[in-house]
Amino acid sequence: MAHVSLKKRVWGWFFFDWAQQPYATLGLTFIFGPYFAGVAAGTFIDAGMDENLAKTEAQSLWSGAQAIAGLFIALSAPFVGAWADATGRKLPWFYTFTAVSVICAAFLWYLMPDGSGLMFTLVAFWVGFIAAEMAFNLNNAILPTLGDPEEVGRLSGGATAFGYWGGVVSLFIMLLLFAEGDTGKTLIGLDPLFGLDAETREGTRFVGPFIALWFAVFMVPFFLWVREDVDRAVVRPRFGEVLSSLATSIKGVAKRRSYASFLIGSMFYRDAMAALYSFGGIYAVLVLDWSITFLGVFGIIAAISAAIVSWLGGMADMRFGPKPVITWCILILIVVCLVTVGMSREQLWGVPFAAGSWLPDAIFMVCGAVIGGAGGVLYSASRSMMVRHCTAENAAEAFGLFALTGRATAFLAPALITLFTDVFRSNQLGFLPVILLFLLGLGLLSMVHSNGDRAAWSEDTSEF
Repeated sequence: MAHVSLKKRVWGWFFFDWAQQPYATLGLTFIFGPYFAGVAAGTFIDAGMDENLAKTEAQSLWSGAQAIAGLFIALSAPFVGAWADATGRKLPWFYTFTAVSVICAAFLWYLMPDGSGLMFTLVAFWVGFIAAEMAFNLNNAILPTLGDPEEVGRLSGGATAFGYWGGVVSLFIMLLLFAEGDTGKTLIGLDPLFGLDAETREGTRFVGPFIALWFAVFMVPFFLWVREDVDRAVVRPRFGEVLSSLATSIKGVAKRRSYASFLIGSMFYRDAMAALYSFGGIYAVLVLDWSITFLGVFGIIAAISAAIVSWLGGMADMRFGPKPVITWCILILIVVCLVTVGMSREQLWGVPFAAGSWLPDAIFMVCGAVIGGAGGVLYSASRSMMVRHCTAENAAEAFGLFALTGRATAFLAPALITLFTDVFRSNQLGFLPVILLFLLGLGLLSMVHSNGDRAAWSEDTSEF
């Protein structure tokens, strides 16, 4: 097998973020998620439900599916990571998860404006999302092999920024050439490309096949340039052996104060961050009555902000370390949540807007840019902090535990949003639990060592 340079390996690793990002940008947040919410709400209204109740039911349906998906990831990711570490092989998992994600994304085409295919595409989206996230967890485990600890923050931030640029480009293409607005035209006044029928929302529905094609094509550099350790013999462990090793690792976490505090703290703040990403677009549609096209512009602004700020965050991580970067991001996102909870089309925390005012739109645009930027940096710095608590040899298992804690309560934010939305009959007040989760994460972060477990490793590496 031909030698692959470190530079190509790094770029191959970067391309995973580029390839996968549209599943989140186009699918979860800015195109399919809001389209699904609008179709679901319309379907419930047609069935005789009150409009406000229909909107909350649509949000609850989406959040319920997200909770189930998060729980599945939480339970399976650590085992997959432990198995990959034990066998020394990750690429077969990448091929499998990529294939599942591509197939499921293509199925999103079948959500019709009249509600046909509603439950089928809901299941397809979240199954594909699970597969994409499982591959993403394994991709994170490659990071420790790409540079020394001081470079990890820069590489993590660079990959995150590169991925967000992929989100920006893909969103531009969808808005300019495919997704039709209320007029049946794209953002630049064109009919959807390839003769797609605007009447049946084929331009917007094309988001599924587009995500599938993007993922398949841009995973090629990853598969060409990312290599396994060819000197390591393939081991086929027994199921019980992997479970036993994983159980030992989980028990060992409790003895490592910084590691345990980081895993549990990040569990809360990443859950809150995921909720913001998942429900931001739905909030804009259901509370501010934004169109898909206007929401797409919002997405472009947020994604560009995320790409730029993620790169800057990587530089800050390399200079100051990940802990202060994470702390500032959480504080900023709490402020954004306070704005979101207190705002509607008519007022902000009791201060009324003039009739027809553009202020709520402008404020939420700014919030979107902040969410995109701070959220990108938050995950990038968390990935960097995780590297400070693991070694290259156990990275897949460690990042599996990272996924476990990130998803162990992944059902919590959607479930609490569902509960608060139903109890208060308010999409805005449904976001109150997100603030609490950020605060819990911030409190636990105070017990995390800024340099992770490196000091412990230098004293006795045998434990780790």
